Amino acid sequence: MDANSLIHPLDDANLKLLSHVRPKNWRNPTGDEVYDLLVIGAGTAGLVTASGAARLGAKVALVERALLGGDCLNVGCVPSKSLLRAARIVDEIRKGEVLGISVGAVEVDFREVMRRMRRRRADIGTHDSAQRFASLGVDVFFGDAQFTGPAEVAVNGQGLRFKRAVIATGTRPAVPSIPGLADIPYLTNETLFWLTERPSRLVIIGGGPVGCEMAQAFVRFGSEVTLLDLSTQLLPREDRDAAEVVANQLRRDGVRTELGLRLQLVKPSNDGFQVQFERDGVQSEVIGDQLLVATGRTPNVENLNLEAAGVAYSQQGVVVDDRLRTSAARVFAAGDVCSSFRFTHAADAMARIVIQNALFFGRKSASALVIPWCTYTDPEIAHVGMYEQEAREQRRQVSTLTVPLSDVDRAVIDEEASGFVRVHHDRGKLLGCTIVARHAGEMIGQAAYVITHGGSLADLSATIHPYPTQGEALKKIGDIYRLKLLTPRLRTWLKRYFAWCRLG
Repeated sequence: MDANSLIHPLDDANLKLLSHVRPKNWRNPTGDEVYDLLVIGAGTAGLVTASGAARLGAKVALVERALLGGDCLNVGCVPSKSLLRAARIVDEIRKGEVLGISVGAVEVDFREVMRRMRRRRADIGTHDSAQRFASLGVDVFFGDAQFTGPAEVAVNGQGLRFKRAVIATGTRPAVPSIPGLADIPYLTNETLFWLTERPSRLVIIGGGPVGCEMAQAFVRFGSEVTLLDLSTQLLPREDRDAAEVVANQLRRDGVRTELGLRLQLVKPSNDGFQVQFERDGVQSEVIGDQLLVATGRTPNVENLNLEAAGVAYSQQGVVVDDRLRTSAARVFAAGDVCSSFRFTHAADAMARIVIQNALFFGRKSASALVIPWCTYTDPEIAHVGMYEQEAREQRRQVSTLTVPLSDVDRAVIDEEASGFVRVHHDRGKLLGCTIVARHAGEMIGQAAYVITHGGSLADLSATIHPYPTQGEALKKIGDIYRLKLLTPRLRTWLKRYFAWCRLG
């Protein structure tokens, strides 16, 4: 596969990255033995599975068609968070006057922002390098993998036999059927980070995490950004009021949001392209010079010849049971290709289950995982566990408590009081938590820990948090719950008790 089709530009940073994740002169091993575990796909799920199994002494083959590291390293988490870091600095400088600091106009060197991203990505790429995995004893193969039977995979015509296999091929951008879209050179997350010039007018289709994160980053860099979505709210998976905090911040940053619409046509214009849409019978349009399509993901299953191995799949991906076994006894799957939780940390957790279940006849269940997630806008939205409606559908006795960040001293001091911490509980047992805060992704882990270990709001109250921190909001939630335990009857009893003590 030509390097030019995998990454751009081919500067020093990207050449360094390629030397790690797609070495130019790499020779595939002979592969003439039976592997204990053969892993197809070298994103997070595949890499964790391969390295973990090899460290335990298994003979492992790892097959990748493009770049080791998958989406997360190359076109997802790592480059996007690098841009968000730069964009957050822009916002911090602009807020200086509120804090009594006058800095002046902010100038963004977009080329340098992107160069820095590529350099840091290349640095991190060492962890996912072919040389590193080879040093762990993994046989690394580059090429397209196809099943040729229930216990064999062909890679570039070379047959590899296995006792167990893991499908970890991930997903790719889902592109909607919009008339004229195919005639426009649009961007997806796979090509967005190839940019070296800042778009003057960026149009984004999709109001999910990727669309919102990149809308905020690019508008802070100085682009004119319009965000289009069929839903009537951004981040439709989240609570409406939580999503609205983010939506309001995007609008304050300068993002034009057009929601609840129907896309009709994309066509070239004199100075770029035009997107036509309709809402409530009213026709509108937006003109841009770059178009980012961020409308979800579709699993990579088509070219694996899964039928030859007897592996069932659908439009949602590879079908697995709760132990991540496919319909073929020898074949398992992990990560985005088989899960609705399409997060790097979820792929990592599923890989650990696969290692146990595939190699050691384990009985670990994916449904037992407690998986938090976060959208890294500013402020961030993080969630773990159940939403209120989910808990009610499970017939739980649900109560909800919310602490606004305006009640948290550190958030007020930091001028970051737009947001809240919300929990759903069943008589004190924590069921779910949503946090809207600048550092929500750092805070949600505490709630995830409590849910994982069957903990309660009383545990949060009893945990000493440093003051002043925004994380103290979780302790406040616990304190509110404990105060609610002071019923009128209990208060009456306590008054009598103290009165009796005074008489003594």
